[in-house]
Amino acid sequence: MSTSNTSTASHSLISDFKEITKVRLSVSVVFSSVAGYFLGADTVNLITVILLCIGGYFMVGASNAFNQIIERDLDALMDRTKNRPIPGGRMSVNTAFAIATIFTVLGIITLYIINPRTAMYGAISIFIYTSIYTPLKTKTPLAVFAGAIPGAIPFMLGWVAARNQFGIEPGILFALQFFWQFPHFWAIGWFLFEDYKRGGFFMLPTGKRDKGTAVQIVMYSCWTIIVSILPVFNFTGDLSLSFVGAIVVFCIGLFMLYYALRLFQKRSVVAARQLMLASVTYITLVQIVYVIDKFI
Repeated sequence: MSTSNTSTASHSLISDFKEITKVRLSVSVVFSSVAGYFLGADTVNLITVILLCIGGYFMVGASNAFNQIIERDLDALMDRTKNRPIPGGRMSVNTAFAIATIFTVLGIITLYIINPRTAMYGAISIFIYTSIYTPLKTKTPLAVFAGAIPGAIPFMLGWVAARNQFGIEPGILFALQFFWQFPHFWAIGWFLFEDYKRGGFFMLPTGKRDKGTAVQIVMYSCWTIIVSILPVFNFTGDLSLSFVGAIVVFCIGLFMLYYALRLFQKRSVVAARQLMLASVTYITLVQIVYVIDKFI
């Protein structure tokens, strides 16, 4: 019985740690960073890739831990978040703050080992997510614009880790992931509208699940597609895309746009959830195609 209780407690601690640092989200962010690194690297350095993965996880984990500390009372009001470690009473604010602080320090140090610019952008990401995006979520739908900045940094961060400089290439990578986040997060805001409302969060651009929001989702999906094929026109420095690669990326974009148009047509929770899943598939596939296109 004692062994069973110990095992359960250990499992709970691990689960809570994964929840406070959002391991799944961290993995997607690390994936974007590594993809950006492969695009920017002349020769792949395995040590740098490992440091980028570790540093990226620390930075995302820190941001999410700080976020859950700040929003703990609001999280308790929503079905989606009421069982998180802090509102669920399984983790104290002090423990979460210690995790967030340690992760911040370790993240900056790890990224600084790669190069100072990478550490700088990582620190900026944490600051904007925690100090601007999180407080704005209960004030204005413009919070999504603020949140799109740290959300777009990982893809760009990988290139900076490889080149130790910022230019048009990481700028395009940033822009691609920046515009992509609007259909992605507005889709989430749509199908979780009632839950977000209980927490007092304003996520949709018009504040409603209406035609205006749907139109903006379609518009930003189109902007995402346009930015995604810019490297084929050979004015984006060392970031290039072959004609075949551009066609593939464009077709993947049409896949996401199809679901954005379905949401515009149906304006339903089901359509919003489908768009969210399509958007995740989109950004993953586009990053993979970019990398494959470079090496073949």
